Amino acid sequence: MLTPKMKRRIKRELSAERPTIWVGKQGACQIVNEVSRQLDQREMVKVKILKNALKNVTAKNVASKIAQKTSSTLIEVRGHTFILYRHRRRKSEKPL
Repeated sequence: MLTPKMKRRIKRELSAERPTIWVGKQGACQIVNEVSRQLDQREMVKVKILKNALKNVTAKNVASKIAQKTSSTLIEVRGHTFILYRHRRRKSEKPL
């Protein structure tokens, strides 16, 4: 569970950075594996959706769909850009 304070910290850290993933014409289903891989490495990912990818859907719908498929938390949607967070398990942590 993320507290509002943690969400503010994540937004502040990623606000100045460039997006690490771009969603193109193929849509969101093509990049789910890449998003999941980057979340495993970094915990936080910034994704930008190109205008061509948004035909009949909104950026919030695409972001929530990707967050659901990757088991991550949607932090913020701003325009065509959104931030995802997933807690990275350390090697010493045991799975539940």
